[in-house]
Amino acid sequence: MYYECDERAKQLGKYIYEHKATVRQAAAVFKISKSTVHKDVSQRLRNIDYALYLKAKEVLENNLKERHIRGGIATRNKYEQLKAKK
Repeated sequence: MYYECDERAKQLGKYIYEHKATVRQAAAVFKISKSTVHKDVSQRLRNIDYALYLKAKEVLENNLKERHIRGGIATRNKYEQLKAKK
């Protein structure tokens, strides 16, 4: 059981780093919850592979800084689609 969790944590860290993925994107790909992704990367991976943890953490911190920008883009797209339907 723990081996599977550790292996999943490594895979998540690698996926997030290589694809510059958000927690949501990683959760969708691995078909697990966002909470599980966050716990695996922030807690388990830190104890398993610290170098990979630092790489994944850097990507997640950058995503956090850019979150408001992606939210604004999504809102703009939403209202553009609504306007196009009228």
